[in-house]
Amino acid sequence: MSTINALPAEKLYHACDLSLFTFQTTAELEATTEIIGQERAVDAIGFAIDIQRPGFNLFVLGESGSGRHSVVRRLLEAKALEEAVPSDWCYVNNFAEPNKPRLLCVPHGRGGQLKRDMQQFGAELAKAIQSAFESDEYRLRVEAINNDFKEKEEKALQQLGGAASGDGVVLLRTPHGFVFAPLAGEEAMSHEEFEKLSDDEKSRIGKLIEEYSERLKQLMLQLPRWRRDTQTQIKDASREILRLAVGHLIEELREHYKDLPDVLAFLDEVMNDVVEEGEQLREQPKPEGEGSGTGFGGSLSTLRYQVNVLVDNAGAKGAPVVYEDNPIYPNLVGRVDHIAQMGTLLTNFTLIKPGALHRANGGYIVLDALKLLTQPYAWEGLKRALQASQVRIESLGQAWGLISTISLEPEPMPLTIKVVLIGERRIYYLLKALDPDFAELFKVPADFENELARDAESTRRYADYLATLIKGNSLRPFNREAVARVIEHAARLCEDAERLTANRRQVADLLQEADYRAGEAGHDVVRCEDVESALAARIRRVDRVRSRYQEEILRETLLISVSGERIGQINGLAVLSLDDFMFAHPVRITATVRVGEGDVIDIERETELGGAIHSKGVMILTSFLGARYSRTVPLSLSASLVFEQSYGPVEGDSASLAELCALLSVLANAPIRQSLAVTGSVNQFGDVQAIGAVNEKIEGFFDICKARGVTGKQGVLIPSSNMKHLMLRDEVVAACADGRFHIYAIETVDEAISVLTGLPAESINDQVSAQLAELSSARRAFASEHRASPADQPGKAR
Repeated sequence: MSTINALPAEKLYHACDLSLFTFQTTAELEATTEIIGQERAVDAIGFAIDIQRPGFNLFVLGESGSGRHSVVRRLLEAKALEEAVPSDWCYVNNFAEPNKPRLLCVPHGRGGQLKRDMQQFGAELAKAIQSAFESDEYRLRVEAINNDFKEKEEKALQQLGGAASGDGVVLLRTPHGFVFAPLAGEEAMSHEEFEKLSDDEKSRIGKLIEEYSERLKQLMLQLPRWRRDTQTQIKDASREILRLAVGHLIEELREHYKDLPDVLAFLDEVMNDVVEEGEQLREQPKPEGEGSGTGFGGSLSTLRYQVNVLVDNAGAKGAPVVYEDNPIYPNLVGRVDHIAQMGTLLTNFTLIKPGALHRANGGYIVLDALKLLTQPYAWEGLKRALQASQVRIESLGQAWGLISTISLEPEPMPLTIKVVLIGERRIYYLLKALDPDFAELFKVPADFENELARDAESTRRYADYLATLIKGNSLRPFNREAVARVIEHAARLCEDAERLTANRRQVADLLQEADYRAGEAGHDVVRCEDVESALAARIRRVDRVRSRYQEEILRETLLISVSGERIGQINGLAVLSLDDFMFAHPVRITATVRVGEGDVIDIERETELGGAIHSKGVMILTSFLGARYSRTVPLSLSASLVFEQSYGPVEGDSASLAELCALLSVLANAPIRQSLAVTGSVNQFGDVQAIGAVNEKIEGFFDICKARGVTGKQGVLIPSSNMKHLMLRDEVVAACADGRFHIYAIETVDEAISVLTGLPAESINDQVSAQLAELSSARRAFASEHRASPADQPGKAR
């Protein structure tokens, strides 16, 4: 087997080629609107906003900070400018059913004008009505009607009285009403005179009084009908005078809105209501404490003729794009406010408030999926509106039948809208799996890339992208070296030298911090050292835990050796992730072997500290041992593997190579160099597979070696397939270039064990085979000695 050489320094860090840049500072570059690396997502967004079919709403997937919101905003606003401005929507009084306000749709900009016109109409209406009712014409006409009634009443009474007088009975008016009495000459007969009359005369007079009393009764029954007729005449007179007084106001409005049939119908209803209810609209003092114009007094108010402009698109350019950052149920579908008056909550159609769906009608609404889903009933309310293609304003109590009080039921608004949800991938796939309505309502996913390929062209485009961020945040210009360093860090964020991160937030934060460091240093242009200073300060703020781990290793509280040799002991590398900061530290892995039945005991799993993937890795290396060394004989060992001084969960298979090498060391009785650390997973054929966080693992072991003194023998074994991911710190690259530290890229277990022991892999394999054969023989011999039962042995009784 050929010797495995350490990687050269140029393989450890892929620096950005400055010759790709034609600028000296980003001030020379123009801000770009190009969206780099997101062609798939941009195509999906374009398709979703272009297609005008039900259910083709958009869900934008991606990681937080990937720039999804800014891209969506830019694309939606550009598209919205090309589209027509939607209509205005207004609520007006429903005179037939006041608790069900009507919805008016008018061309954009005319809703506000209609509201102002009706406010002016209301201001003039009360005065016009008051003037009409106080006019001489109206007063004289009403007086004439009343006089006619009085004359008719008097005439009927006089006729009845005259007929009674001819029969010797007089009609008298008393404080208690009309009565008949016998007549004596010109005066009513006194009681004494009546008593002197004969019985026959008394009887005759009594019958006359009964007859005329009945006729008076019939007349009294007819008087209310005459009064109603009189009131009807007065009402008709009021209608006529109101039509004359108000008609010209309505006609002026009709002329302004003659092209809008719905508005004309509303004005007709207003006219009819004014004519019918005009008496109650006369100006009266308002109750104490009542606000002007609220119209909640005992009499009617001109408020009933006002217009509530729910959505006013006056001044809008194109379709609306609404961003609702607090998507609670009322903010989405609207609400009906109330006014407290004398301990009672009152409302009317002017207190109807729009929701985000109303404001976005005819355009686009952008919502955060997680916020939407965490608000009670907001998701259900959105789905109901999309499924019905209308927005119904109702409280949660009404929607879910929790209250039975009478409230306003505004007419639903027809809905034509494109909904854009922005969320993480897990939310999208959970909704897809668990909500049967989701697939029907959100048919277009736009999946944002986490990273983009790093080549010459994308590097130049990334520099333009950085210049756009720099100018957009009003930062100092960056020189080309600083831009190159940011691009290199963008590759490090991806854990891949051939990729660049698409996380806008992380990059923008670094640019701002570098600008701050440049200001501290008094630089007019941000330099490479300013970027380095910002990166170092970032790590310094969050590396308390890492420093504590390193401190405990250096104090030998955590036992880690970086020199010498030992059988069955190896340095693995563990990774900890704390939010955006990830670091690694060495961990001691040990193995022991004895005669057994082919079991490799994972102590982490036995103690329930090992995760499923780690347990899988141990099972794979067990399979490798059996397949390579014990094809024809039983695998007769019992081995134990453990992460020493590990007191928390262990997950992942990146230590399976180290665990396998520790087992091979014990079986071959070959000591492992403690100056080396190992990372990598293995398959059943002994091939070494790629792992994550390779840079952090190398640097974690280097930091310990550096603190204890770099000897030139120390290094890390990594999978060959991880070479393309290397973006190591400058000091690590420098140490490797000077031969003080080494990185070995390996492809198989044989290469790893050869580097770790300094012995040829063939020799190790032979010794392992021999040891396993010896263990198998020992097991067979032990089994033979104990196979016979006690009854078969001489001298032993049954």
